[in-house]
Amino acid sequence: MRGLRPCLALLLVGYLAVTHAIKPDLRRASDVSLEVEDFSGKTLNVSVSHDGMWRLRSRAQDVSPAYLAMLLHIEDSRFYLHPGIDPLAMLRALGQFALYGHVVSGGSTLTMQVARLLHPHRHTLAGKLRDICTALLLEAQLTKPQILDLYLTLAPFGGNIEGVRAASLIYFGHAPNTLTPQEAALLVALPQSPARRRPDRHPRAAQAALNRVLTRLGTASPDQLVTIRHALPSLAPHLTEKLLAAHANGRIRTTLDATLQTAMQALARRETGWFGAGTEMAALIVRNSDRAVLGYLGGSDFFARAGMIDMVRAIRSPGSALKPFIYGMAIDDGLIRPDTRIEDARLRIADYAPQDFDRAFHGTVTAREALQQSYNLPAVTLLDWLGAGRVAATLRGAGAHILIPGGGPATLPLALGGVGMSLWDITTLYTGLANGGLVRPLRLATTDPDGDQAALITRQAATDIITILADAPLPAGLSALSPRRIAYKTGTSFGFRDAWAFGTTPSITIGVWLGRADGTPRPGAFARGTAAPLLFRLFDMLPDDPGWPAPARPETGAPRAPALRQLPPRDGRLFGTNAPRILFPPPDSVMELRPGQTIALEAAGGVPPYQWAVNGIPLAPPPLGSLPEWHPDGAGFAHLTLTDAADHSTQETLRLQ
Repeated sequence: MRGLRPCLALLLVGYLAVTHAIKPDLRRASDVSLEVEDFSGKTLNVSVSHDGMWRLRSRAQDVSPAYLAMLLHIEDSRFYLHPGIDPLAMLRALGQFALYGHVVSGGSTLTMQVARLLHPHRHTLAGKLRDICTALLLEAQLTKPQILDLYLTLAPFGGNIEGVRAASLIYFGHAPNTLTPQEAALLVALPQSPARRRPDRHPRAAQAALNRVLTRLGTASPDQLVTIRHALPSLAPHLTEKLLAAHANGRIRTTLDATLQTAMQALARRETGWFGAGTEMAALIVRNSDRAVLGYLGGSDFFARAGMIDMVRAIRSPGSALKPFIYGMAIDDGLIRPDTRIEDARLRIADYAPQDFDRAFHGTVTAREALQQSYNLPAVTLLDWLGAGRVAATLRGAGAHILIPGGGPATLPLALGGVGMSLWDITTLYTGLANGGLVRPLRLATTDPDGDQAALITRQAATDIITILADAPLPAGLSALSPRRIAYKTGTSFGFRDAWAFGTTPSITIGVWLGRADGTPRPGAFARGTAAPLLFRLFDMLPDDPGWPAPARPETGAPRAPALRQLPPRDGRLFGTNAPRILFPPPDSVMELRPGQTIALEAAGGVPPYQWAVNGIPLAPPPLGSLPEWHPDGAGFAHLTLTDAADHSTQETLRLQ
C-alpha cells in the first residue's frame, strides 16, 4: 500500500502534465461558414466552409433547452460528471456486446464524440484509444459548456450539413431555438447515422430513428415525419462575396434589412427582363442619419452571365450624375444662385465643343432649369469657371474615388461623365446633400465607425440643390400628386451604356444603376425612362419616408425677389472682378508627393494668358490647349504666383509631404 500511493501520485502528476502541455487541435471547429446577418440578427446569406461544409458555429444558448435536455439524456446523461470518459457506459456497452453479439449501445461520451469529430477516422480500436486521449485533453483544458458548443457545431446531419444550426435551418427552415419535440428528436437521432437517416433521402429510416428517441423519453411518436429540405438564405450574394474575402468565416452583423433586401431582389428580377437580355440592376439604399446601408443589390441575377460582377463597386461612367455637385460648388463660389441666368448656347473651349443630349441649344435659362433639365453646356461652363482639377479634388476629399482616363488631370468632360466612378461612391456623395453638404463613409456592419466627416458644399448650397432637384420633372408615368417629394437626378453615359438615378429625402438616399456588366450599349435607354422609375419604386418600399416638405408659398404683399443675375460669357472677368484666381492646387493645401509626380495648375479670372512661377522661378508656357504642369523637386513648402496679361497677380502657399 505504501508503494502504491507514490505510484498513483506520480501517475496523477504525469496525467496533469501531459493534458496541460499538449494542446488539442481545434482548427476544424474554427473552419465554419461565413454567416451574414441583417441588423436584427436574421440570416441573410451563408457560404460553405473551406472544406465545403455547411457548418455554422452553434452555441448552447442558440438552441432550445428541450433539445439540449433530450440530447444529454440520449447521448450522455452523466456529461457534467465524468472527466471525458464514462467507465460505467463502457462496461455497459461491453456487457451488451458480449450478451447479444452486436453493438446495442455505444460507450462514447459527448466529449469522445467531439474528439472524433475534430479528427475523423474509421471505427477501429486505435481510433477509439485516440478519442479517449483527446477527450482527456479536452476535459483538462476546456469547460463543459465549451465542449458542448463544439459538439453542437461539428455534429454531422447528413451530406455536407454539420452543426445543429445549419441542420435546423436546412431541414426545418428556422433557427434551432424554436424546435418542436419531433424536430428536436430527429436532430438527436441523425448524428448517430447521418447518411442512413437523412430525412430528405431516407424518410422512413429517419421516422424510425425519431420514434426510438421519443419512445426512450416516454413521449408519443408522430404518425408521419414532416420535413422539407430548405435552401439556406441567399440574400445579398455580392456583399457576401466581399465579406467572405475580408473575413473568411464567422457571423457578421450588417446594417441591412432582410425584408427590404428581399423586396429589392424581387424587384430587380421582375423588372430587368423588360430592358433586354443581359441587363443588370444595382442599387443601394442608405439611411442618412447614420449612413447605414439598408439594401445592397450588386446585380439582378448572381448566376447569370457576368452576374457575379458587383456593379455596386464597378467603375462606370457617371453621365450627368455629378452635375448637382458642380452647381453646388458654383453657388458656394458666388458664381450663381438658383435663378441666375446662364446661356445654353454653342460652346467651344480650346478643342472641346460639348453638346446637349438632344443636340439642341435652349438659349438663356436659369441655373435651376439647366440643372433640372440636365443641360450639358451650362454645366461645362460652370466647371470651366470652377476648374476641373479643383472639383475633382473636392470630390476626392469627400471620399470618392475618381478614375481619370489615361491617368492625367481632370478636364472638362468630368461634367458629362468623362471619368470613372462607382455606384457606392456616387451614392455616398448624394447622402451629403441630405446632410447639409457633409459627407461620411457609408456603413455596412453594425460595428463600423462613423468615419471622418468631409465638407463637400455648404449647407446653404446643399439646401438650394435639394430644392432644385425636388422640383425636377417626374419620369413619364409617375403621378405628380404623390405625397413624397424626392430630390432626384439621372445620368446617362455615352452610348447608352449606363443609366443612373439618385434620389434623396431627409431620411433616405437611394442610388440605382442599370446597364450591362460588359459595357455594351443599349441604344435609346435614357436614364429618365429606365433607372428613374426603378428609383421611385424603391422609395415606394419605404412607406414611412415622407420626402421633402413642399416649398412655402410667398405671403401676399411680400417683397418681390431680386432681379435675376446673368452669368457673363467666360472672358476672364467674374462679375466685374478682374483679378486672377488659383483654382488648383487649393490654397493652403497639403499634398502627398509621389516620385515623378506632375501637378496640373488651373486658374480662372483675370485676363489670359497666364504666367506661373514656383518659388520665384517662372514655368515654361504649356502647349496650346493643355494645362500648365509643375514637376516638384522635393517635399516642403512651395509658393505659387499667378500673373495674368493685365499684370494682375495672386499668390498662395501649399505644402508637399
